[in-house]
Amino acid sequence: MIIDGKAISQAVKDEVKAEVAGIVSRGERVPCLCVIIVGDNPASQVYVRNKIKAAAYTGMESKLVELPAAVSEDELLSQISVLNEDPAVDGILVQLPLPKHIDEEKVIDAISAEKDVDGFHPSNVAGLWLGKDCIVPCTPAGVMRLLDSIEYDLRGKNAVVVGRSNIVGKPVAKLLLDRNATVTIAHSRTADLGAVCRQADVLVVAVGKAGLITGDMVKPGAVVIDVGMNRNAEGKLCGDVDFASCAPVAGWITPVPGGVGPMTIAMLMKNTLRCYRSR
Repeated sequence: MIIDGKAISQAVKDEVKAEVAGIVSRGERVPCLCVIIVGDNPASQVYVRNKIKAAAYTGMESKLVELPAAVSEDELLSQISVLNEDPAVDGILVQLPLPKHIDEEKVIDAISAEKDVDGFHPSNVAGLWLGKDCIVPCTPAGVMRLLDSIEYDLRGKNAVVVGRSNIVGKPVAKLLLDRNATVTIAHSRTADLGAVCRQADVLVVAVGKAGLITGDMVKPGAVVIDVGMNRNAEGKLCGDVDFASCAPVAGWITPVPGGVGPMTIAMLMKNTLRCYRSR
C-alpha cells in the first residue's frame, strides 16, 4: 500500500485553514509566518515560494524578506532581531543553506525559541530530548503523521532510522522512541546495513543517497518511509529507497515525490499556528 503524502498533507493544511478561519471569525489577529531567504539559490527559491503559497492557502499572513547573497552575518542577525521583537510575527524561518560566510548555527540560535517554526533552536532540541512540550522539526513531525494516517501502532515494534542528521535522523528516532518503539539508528558506517534494515518493522531512510535501500534489505510487510530527495542520472526526483524493488516487499511505502516532501510544508503550517497560540 502506498502512503499518499499529498493527500495527507492536504488534510493537514485544511485543518490549519479551518482553525485560521475560526480566528478570523472571532476578529482576532491572523497568524503570521516570516521567511528569510539569502541569495538566489534556485532550489531555495522554489521551497520558499511553496511555503508562502501554503500560508496563503491556510489564510495565514506571510512576510518574505529577501536579502542579497553578499549580506553580512551581522545584517542578517539584525534582521532576525527585529522580527523577534515584532509582535505581529509568530513564526520565523531562515531558508537553508546560507552562503558560506554566514554561520548557520549562529543564525539558528538567534531566532527566538518561541518563533522557531523549524524546531532547530537549542531550546526546542533540548525540549524534544527531555520530553517537554516544544516545537518539533517539520519533517520528523510529518513522518509521524504519515504513520498515524495508517493507524500504525509502534508499541514494541522494531524501528530502524537510517541517517543521523540533527534535522531528521535524530529527532525522528526520538519521536519513534516516545511511541514505545525499539529504535536503532544506522548510518554510513553501519556494518552490514542490509542485516540491520531487515530487522525493521518500520524503516525510515534519510541519508541523501539515491537508491541506497533495495528490496533485499526490507523485511516483508515493513513500513518504509523514504525521506530522501535526490536527482537520478536522468534528472528525475527520486528517494533513498529503490521504490521498484522495495514496493513489492513492503507492506506500506511512501513514494518520492509525493510522500514525505509535502508533509514538511504542511507541518510548518501546523508549527506556525502552534507558535501563534503559545504567544
